[in-house]
Amino acid sequence: MKQFRCGDVVLGCEWVTRSADEQELLEEIQSHAREAHGMDEVPPEVEDQIHKVITEV
Repeated sequence: MKQFRCGDVVLGCEWVTRSADEQELLEEIQSHAREAHGMDEVPPEVEDQIHKVITEV
């Protein structure tokens, strides 16, 4: 199971998601970025940060 804590990239955001499937996890992250942070697209440098903080749980 993989986990992503948005607060590891966007300070103050408490949103957390988990999924056994990394592609599904990334889709959930993109949806959250759009809805909560107004990001139509996740820039490559932010995507790199996201990948660095995804953990196994």
